[in-house]
Amino acid sequence: MSEYSSLLTELSENITNEDLEQLKSACKEDIPGDQSENITSSKEWFSYLEKDDKLAQDDLSYIEHIFEISRRPDLLTRVIEYRTTVLKISEDDEIDTKLTRIPSAKKYKDIIRQPSEEEIIKLAPPPKKV
Repeated sequence: MSEYSSLLTELSENITNEDLEQLKSACKEDIPGDQSENITSSKEWFSYLEKDDKLAQDDLSYIEHIFEISRRPDLLTRVIEYRTTVLKISEDDEIDTKLTRIPSAKKYKDIIRQPSEEEIIKLAPPPKKV
């Protein structure tokens, strides 16, 4: 079994039916209602995401986002561990993709970069009280 398959199995074991409903709700814009009703297990959910090109062995950003907005830090942490140890993608590399998980956020990518010294506005100290 590949490390990717092991990851999905481990994640599946930690997703209850109630969790699955919450996760499907978090990605309702990407899974049509009739398709969502047919997904009854976390393995089917992962399989659907793979077929829809939302999940791949080397691209877990979509489920990272879903776990983040679904308030599942335990699952998110496991995915991040996989990304850093197996895929060798560090947090420094991640800064470029942090906001690009959501397509509409791509336009804000440049905003999150650190300003240069010339771009920082220096403020004068506040006036002293007399």
